[in-house]
Amino acid sequence: MTIVNETPADEQHLAWLARSFGRPDYLPLSPADLEALSNAGAIVKKYPGTHLFKEGEAATSAFLVREGDVDLYRGPADQREVVGRVGPGAVIGDIAMFSDQPYISSARAVGHVTAFRFDRDRLLPELARSPAITLRWLVASLTQLERTQRRVLNLMHRTVLAQVAGLLVNESDEQGEVALSQATMATLLGASRQSVNEALNELKRRGQVETGYRLVRVLDIAGLSQIAGRD
Repeated sequence: MTIVNETPADEQHLAWLARSFGRPDYLPLSPADLEALSNAGAIVKKYPGTHLFKEGEAATSAFLVREGDVDLYRGPADQREVVGRVGPGAVIGDIAMFSDQPYISSARAVGHVTAFRFDRDRLLPELARSPAITLRWLVASLTQLERTQRRVLNLMHRTVLAQVAGLLVNESDEQGEVALSQATMATLLGASRQSVNEALNELKRRGQVETGYRLVRVLDIAGLSQIAGRD
């Protein structure tokens, strides 16, 4: 696993951690807690296409994404099957790390990514020492699990058109762009690539999206939300 531009967490990163990690309204992190997290981890920066970890590697670290998006996928690069995409606030690799098992998927930076990397040998003593850190970590992990379950439930009993519309609403950035290929969308939705293509063509016909190479631009997010059943 190649680490790119690893540095200690500075005050700005720690302030984000205190404000955004888990539920800050549950238990505030004390200066001692923040110092402990700083000692237990480091900031890593990844370029597009580089990995935080790879499937099958020993899970010695977990990662908390601060900036950017990360694709989780299984299989070799030429047969990559994306199983999820996560962004700021997501914790990845922790289940494998805590269970002392290899990573079950690879984590690849979509664009430029900044993340906290926590090494197991340094993190576990701090979790045992600090209830606030432990609760924050637990809430962050459970929140991500709930999002995954909600996504699965939202896919049930919905047309592919509604599923695609919902995915575009969830994944669009501030410019309304979704950097997902049709194959990736199909994998995330558990649908065929042809059905996703047909749904995108219908949304394009309605003037709600524009499509390009590995890119969809949302033109009418309110209309997509209505189709997805999110009035």
